[in-house]
Amino acid sequence: MNRRHRRRPMSQINVVPYIDVMLVLLVIFMITAPLLSQGVKVELPKAASKAIEREADEPLIVTVDRKGHYFLNIGDKTDKPIDHDVLVQKVAAVMRYKPQIQVLVRGDRDVNYGAVVTAMALLQKAGAPSVGLLTETPGRKP
Repeated sequence: MNRRHRRRPMSQINVVPYIDVMLVLLVIFMITAPLLSQGVKVELPKAASKAIEREADEPLIVTVDRKGHYFLNIGDKTDKPIDHDVLVQKVAAVMRYKPQIQVLVRGDRDVNYGAVVTAMALLQKAGAPSVGLLTETPGRKP
């Protein structure tokens, strides 16, 4: 047998591809982890958490109702649902004007989890550096 075409014994498995896969997964989780918010009635999930520090400007709040419709707390029609493209355009305009504004998502507790994740992805696409989730304190009446 030619020396270049010898088979490796099982004790010499090449683990470099596995390390590469693990590093790629680590990068994906590091990027997506930070992704882990008026006028529309939603039932927020109850969770014990610290209050968000209030800044001088009112935060930008995207509300997801139980049907998965999106609402934004800016503009003159805050009680009317908006589609994905309009949400991205409006949030991008606000982010250009006020890049340090707080961005929050209010999701109804009965909404599909995917709708909230989609809202967070749209906010990231619009340029929001971080997104917070609004919840209600357990035991508190709405």
